[in-house]
Amino acid sequence: MNKIFFVFALIFITTSVLLSQENPVVVSENDLENTSIIGIIENVEETAGNNIDNSSEKLDIKQSIISLLRNTAFGGFFPKSEEDIAEEKIKEERSIREKYEIKLHDIQIKKVPLWQNIIMICVGLVLVYLAIAKGFEPLLLIPIGMGGILANIPVANIAAIPVVQVINNIPVTLSAGGFLGQVYTFGIEAGLFPLFIFMGVGAMTDFGPLIANPKTALLGAAAQIGIFGTLLGAMLLSAYVPVITFTLRDAASIGIIGGADGPTAIFTASKLSPSLLGAIAVAAYSYMALVPIIQPPIMKLLTTEEERKIVMKQLRPVSKREKIIFPLTVIILIALLLPDAAPLIGALMFGNLIRESGVTERLSKTAQNEFINIVTILLGLSVGSKLAAEKFLRFETIGILVLGLVAFSMGTAGGVLLAKLMNLFSREKINPLIGAAGVSAVPMAARVANKVGQESNPQNFLLMHAMGPNVSGVIGSAVAAGVLLAILG
Repeated sequence: MNKIFFVFALIFITTSVLLSQENPVVVSENDLENTSIIGIIENVEETAGNNIDNSSEKLDIKQSIISLLRNTAFGGFFPKSEEDIAEEKIKEERSIREKYEIKLHDIQIKKVPLWQNIIMICVGLVLVYLAIAKGFEPLLLIPIGMGGILANIPVANIAAIPVVQVINNIPVTLSAGGFLGQVYTFGIEAGLFPLFIFMGVGAMTDFGPLIANPKTALLGAAAQIGIFGTLLGAMLLSAYVPVITFTLRDAASIGIIGGADGPTAIFTASKLSPSLLGAIAVAAYSYMALVPIIQPPIMKLLTTEEERKIVMKQLRPVSKREKIIFPLTVIILIALLLPDAAPLIGALMFGNLIRESGVTERLSKTAQNEFINIVTILLGLSVGSKLAAEKFLRFETIGILVLGLVAFSMGTAGGVLLAKLMNLFSREKINPLIGAAGVSAVPMAARVANKVGQESNPQNFLLMHAMGPNVSGVIGSAVAAGVLLAILG
């Protein structure tokens, strides 16, 4: 365990030391002349200009609530004024400009010192080592690590994204880009891979424990406190640490790490903060992999020996009808109440429906095996392609890694503390350990809760009880992401 912490500490310290120098970036004039992406930059510059400063962006609570309500089925009760329409137009123009600038930065050929590439290749090798030697989330850390190694090979430009110019309203491909860039553009930029992952997760998930004990959904919701707590933490860090600058959109993307939900973090970051995608993805999956190390000390600190010994009664059997009705009901409710979360929740529940229907066995097996395996490979490689030196070796990366750890710890603590609070008013006591499973790391968090419980009582089996908050945490993190997208997207 000490070795693991030493490795991560070494990465953080090394990165922070190297960040003391700015990365020299060299861009050829020809690149600047040939990087018209979507034919809109002139209009954006004329209309939006530089009047909007992201660093001074503030969150208006009243307007945020109204914006959230407008993105529901009840949006008709909150008609938009002329000022609101004008403000939305400005925000849309700003968003277009930001996307253009990010795209422009990505397609330009940058030359960084060779030693920076070497540092990032070593980071990729460390991820591969942790996956192989320590078994930390190997299905994703190996592809991410390899993607990072390939992206930092000098001159090869494996991670270069395709360049498209619109001429007379006809898109013309100027450069096909590298193979990792093509995969990234298709799967991450378009937001497809996280949805495909959720589809496979839904096909592998049994919502029976949640249906049998619905109150455990509250524990999954409580664990999402890490998301909103980290959002505030990111803004405070940006305000008081001069070398770190996070916008509200950046803070929202970083906050999703607190839910320990990699696909949702990637989905949200690709929409709100594409420039931070690599660091956010690595942080999210790193802390998911470190669930067995991070969670137990927090769980033991917040509970007593007697609380950890609490035995919960066996869950009631859940009928097939209930399991079929559940995903359909959730899809309809989310689509009406929070359309921005509908893609994630819809993919999750569709995968679960083909599992529980009993008449689509082939589709269910494909989603659980071949489909999710293929997407996992492509997702990991494309995320790893964003570990380029000029993007990753920044002070913001250190901030993301620190905030991610804080977010994950807050989520764990939130679930445990709510379980303790519920015990004050409940006849049937809940073992507070299952509250820690409210984070979205399925089924690792549930297994950790079960293991810690058995350390105090070898006859206590909490796995199925912990799966209730665990799967509700998956839904909760997607809903939280939908809320943030509705307000800031």
